Amino acid sequence: MKPNKIAIIGGGNLGTAIAEGLLKSGFATPAQITVTRRNVDRLASLQETGVTVTSNNKEAIEKSDVIIVALKPYNVKEILEGLKNSFDAKKHLVISVVTGVSLKDLSAILNTGVPIFRAMPNTAIAIQESVTCLCSADAANAQVNYVTDLFNQLGISISIDEKLMDAATVLGACGIAYALRFIRAATQGGIEIGFDAKTANLIAAQTVKGAAELLLKGNRHPEEEIDKVTTPKGCTIVGLNEMEHRGFSSSLIRGIGASYNKIGS
Repeated sequence: MKPNKIAIIGGGNLGTAIAEGLLKSGFATPAQITVTRRNVDRLASLQETGVTVTSNNKEAIEKSDVIIVALKPYNVKEILEGLKNSFDAKKHLVISVVTGVSLKDLSAILNTGVPIFRAMPNTAIAIQESVTCLCSADAANAQVNYVTDLFNQLGISISIDEKLMDAATVLGACGIAYALRFIRAATQGGIEIGFDAKTANLIAAQTVKGAAELLLKGNRHPEEEIDKVTTPKGCTIVGLNEMEHRGFSSSLIRGIGASYNKIGS
């Protein structure tokens, strides 16, 4: 399956990031992508690449094969119910990247039998470095393979049970902010011990990138790599222990739990 036209309904931060990632990966050309937003002026940079931008959701859907729904959770029902007659189960494939809206909810809104996927990427999708968790309903194998391939162009994709989608949102999507906050704190620490801000930020960011690659490429547990740099009576273990005394791991775990509880509330 290789549909030619992709409509992204909702050109906010995530919708725009998806469009940028699809272009950079070469998965789709500008002529194959349409992005919608009420205020199209905010999509000027995408329009300059050749992507079609419009405020007409109905027209975008009817001219496309794959519909990526990137709306805010609070207006999904209202907007999609007004568009449900535009969806064709024989033509369309719907991918929702909306937090907290289930496959059952989406099916009830559309009421057309159209194959539906839920996908939870993060904003690193714009540079093809996202982790995207996927689940689906009423999708054929070819459609599953297509959606998996699409998100693999933009990082990596993982198939999960839908009951874990909220957890995926916290760990993968909110997780970007957690990681960036760590880098910011490390940068501040770097300034305190003598670096200028720009250099400290570069060292901190590249160090986090390198640490992640050690785990991904070596398929290792974090403690295996930590053990390599924590020599007896060394500066690393002293620093780690001080961070743990101050609640480093427990505060991160509690933060993840708080974010998860907020989704469910």
